[in-house]
Amino acid sequence: MLKVHVLDELYHHSSNVAHGVEVPAGARLLFTNGQVGTKPDGSTPAATMDQAEVIFGRLTAVLERANMTLGDIVRFTVYLTDQVDVKTFVEVRDGLMGDHKPGATLLVVRGLARPELKIEIEAVAAKVDR
Repeated sequence: MLKVHVLDELYHHSSNVAHGVEVPAGARLLFTNGQVGTKPDGSTPAATMDQAEVIFGRLTAVLERANMTLGDIVRFTVYLTDQVDVKTFVEVRDGLMGDHKPGATLLVVRGLARPELKIEIEAVAAKVDR
């Protein structure tokens, strides 16, 4: 079971993230590559929200293959190409993650690997098998 640390003495993030997430001894770790909003048919939606939804679907598939869920995510690293899309990402993430609060780093960058990409997300997950 992951132990989430949200410290009252530190500034609270405006969204659903922890200051730290503790991984218990014996946990399996999964590191995803950067997931982008490209669908299996090779198309990439134009809207950042749609790309984020595709990304979370891809992350879910990778997690399921490892017998994990979104609730096993320890942290995200998020790359956006436009500051205005931070709110969109937060809405999609919080809607899917519920009360689970993984750590996160969010960066606004000049560009990603292809010009149509507006968001890329890496995740680290951990799970103790019982």
